[in-house]
Amino acid sequence: MTGSEPLGAPPLARTTLDRAAHHRRDSDWLTAAWDRGQVVVVDLDKGGRALVTDGPDGGSALILVPPSEAPEGERWFLGVGPDGTPFWAVDAPLTAGEGARAMDLRQVGHLLDARDTGLLTTAVALGNWHRSHRFSPRSGKPTTVVEAGWARVDPDGHMMWPRTDPAMIILVHDGMPGPGGRCLLGHNAAWPERPGSGRRFSCLAGFVEAGESAESAVAREVHEEVGIALSEIRYEGSQSWPFPGSLMLGFHGIADPGQPLRLDPEEIDEAHWFTREDVAKMIAGEGPWGLPMNASIAFYLIEKWLLEDWETFSG
Repeated sequence: MTGSEPLGAPPLARTTLDRAAHHRRDSDWLTAAWDRGQVVVVDLDKGGRALVTDGPDGGSALILVPPSEAPEGERWFLGVGPDGTPFWAVDAPLTAGEGARAMDLRQVGHLLDARDTGLLTTAVALGNWHRSHRFSPRSGKPTTVVEAGWARVDPDGHMMWPRTDPAMIILVHDGMPGPGGRCLLGHNAAWPERPGSGRRFSCLAGFVEAGESAESAVAREVHEEVGIALSEIRYEGSQSWPFPGSLMLGFHGIADPGQPLRLDPEEIDEAHWFTREDVAKMIAGEGPWGLPMNASIAFYLIEKWLLEDWETFSG
């Protein structure tokens, strides 16, 4: 495989949502927006699952409900669609009717269209933040929702806003085109074994530490986890990974496969250089190894490398 049309944005970066932040403190507008809006129900007790049904072209589509059918609970304003429809989220148990399935972002994010991907990703990210901020870290006092779900406040007036934790993820490869080009994938020591499906291999990743740039984190994590140095780094894109609240910054990087691998056994218990032919077989479900889920930015980085030549990277 020597090249193809490049991929678009990472799966969970796709959206058509206008967050319309200027409306978050406008109570009259919000009241009217609830009445004419659509609601996505997410069950955070079940990992942020939502109800989906079969969509066009083999994809999936979110099942949205009118406000009159929405369950009780905190209301979080997600934003406005291209046609002016306001969208909301409510955290509640799901009741699946005929033709409906309860799925989470990991399972279905890559199968949703841009509108539904943006809605579900935002709803889960916002919901997970609310779940972990019921009490103020400053005073220990209970907090309540304000600004249509985009802030919380304690009785003393101390405000909190949603935050995300930056993390880097990189596909290391040798920069060579064609089926013999190689990339470096590792197996995380904390991942459980999956009987019958082979070991899963993925990109190297880690959190950006305090006072550190994303690029410095890339170089540090690669050296810490597998003991090699990078000669080049290229930023590829980002996407939310709300499990519970990360922003994944994706990179491609080049390294010499002749460098000896020195694994940190607490992080990576196995790592190998795989050719494009190997990776193509893994995507097809052939062979003894597996890859990360299709909704992940790791899969996006791997697939993009699979379809690109070195001329694209260096140009």
